[in-house]
Amino acid sequence: MSSIVHVLLTGGIGSRLWPLSRKSQPKQYLELFNGESLFEKTIIRNRNFADRLLVVGNVDNCHLSQKILLKKDISYVDIVESTPRNTAAAIAFAAFAVDPEDVLLVTPSDHIIENEEAYEVALKEAIGKAEEGYLVTFGVQPTKPETGYGYIEFKNDTVLSFREKPNAVTAKQFIATGNFLWNSGMFCFKAGVFLEELHKYQPEVFEKARATWDSNIQGKLDLELSSVIPSISVDYAVMERSKKIKVVPAAFEWSDLGSFESVYDYLLSTGEIVDANGNMTIGCELPTHFLGLKNVIFVHTPTANLILQKEHSQDVKDIYNQLEKEESKLLD
Repeated sequence: MSSIVHVLLTGGIGSRLWPLSRKSQPKQYLELFNGESLFEKTIIRNRNFADRLLVVGNVDNCHLSQKILLKKDISYVDIVESTPRNTAAAIAFAAFAVDPEDVLLVTPSDHIIENEEAYEVALKEAIGKAEEGYLVTFGVQPTKPETGYGYIEFKNDTVLSFREKPNAVTAKQFIATGNFLWNSGMFCFKAGVFLEELHKYQPEVFEKARATWDSNIQGKLDLELSSVIPSISVDYAVMERSKKIKVVPAAFEWSDLGSFESVYDYLLSTGEIVDANGNMTIGCELPTHFLGLKNVIFVHTPTANLILQKEHSQDVKDIYNQLEKEESKLLD
């Protein structure tokens, strides 16, 4: 009998949340949310819907996942990538690890979701469509012209097109038309159906991922075999090409917390204090005052600070990229 398998993708680094998010402690493991991490919240949110949990991580973060899951006394199947090869391969490994008839509920580990009733409605609809043989993506009703998300153009449950992260003008046009959703990066489908479509549209990814999986040792994947798998997202590999796609327009509140602006908005909604000009401190317990500044975020860590205008949150990745070129230990 088929079962529902929650596939938890944990490979993200959270480069736009540096210096809070580091390679040694990516954003999904930061206990910023009433003492819980996004990783924990994601597991708890999906426990009642899934029969099993499968965690796809990597050699740098699998110990962080294990620590939380042991603390929560949650059993799971561990897949450890030796090198990141993007989401198409990560999901393929999960699909190879289960029965072809099993329904995979694929979620990132670093998103925040509110309104559990609406989430349950969306999940049940998605699982139903997946059991009918469709590849289902979750689209979230946009609340503002966000430039940090991809978009899905839709009509009813049919996907008309996928759109990359737009500029501000295009994002406003998307919102005005009323038939665009944020692309949540969450999916639901039968393992066998996904693998059939991956083989159809990206046979090289399929074959090399299968060879890598076939040689796994207790879920740990070989570095040499993994390195030759093309690095491509599941959107490019399958979702934007398959004829079996359906979208569930979801009513739950969602954020990938991919920038300090989204973290700011979330913390503000939970009662975090800002001054009269909208300035906020994160990670700093010392009294901090802002003069002549508005909507500024001060991020403090023991080894690095960041001061930014909220509206420039997407540009933090430029700092991360520069530090990466310099091979800076501030990323560790």
